[in-house]
Amino acid sequence: MTSFPNSPRLIKGALVGVDIFNPLASVVVFQYNPDTMTRRLEARAASGDGDRGEAQRLTGPPKETITLSIEIDATDQLEQAHPLAVTMGIYPTLSALEMMLYPKSALVIANKILSLIGTIEILPMEGPFILFVWGPQRVLPVRLSSFSITEEAYDPLLNPIRAKAELSLSVLSYQDLGVLHPGHWLFLAHQMAKEIMATMNVVNSAQNVATGLRL
Repeated sequence: MTSFPNSPRLIKGALVGVDIFNPLASVVVFQYNPDTMTRRLEARAASGDGDRGEAQRLTGPPKETITLSIEIDATDQLEQAHPLAVTMGIYPTLSALEMMLYPKSALVIANKILSLIGTIEILPMEGPFILFVWGPQRVLPVRLSSFSITEEAYDPLLNPIRAKAELSLSVLSYQDLGVLHPGHWLFLAHQMAKEIMATMNVVNSAQNVATGLRL
């Protein structure tokens, strides 16, 4: 980080698990923003391959997958004798990340009780509603599909103090979420903002073409 006083403040990416029962349980602010991020978009084409006149029909927005790698390091906190880092290393951060794939233990216990008293139908448990935050232009509802953790260093108590996590995120659109779900409208707003930026690019491209013709 530069020490130049007028350098812009860096916005950090984050994964935020929204849970009304425990709002702070699954918030992971990226300690270091990754240098690269891979995004894969796959069209939701209408069924009926080969049908005349159906080739351009879409059933919804594209399926989007985001993959990125983040680093978690407690070295600076250990040098400053931060009590949490000294006693647990990066366990709390790893736990917050992992809890995005877990149903709440309270729901697990409740379903066990319902099963024991003879409830026939038990609905599958829901995980937290996750937001991928990457600057003001990209706040997306996502599902943490999978991730791998490589622990690279440990303290004398074998607490991990440095690790890398490879994350795979599936973007959830209004195709995936009900109309009453906040993520439904959040993604729709994201698409509308993208449409505006695409229009701005058309104007910019037209200006570039005009400038080229004059030359």
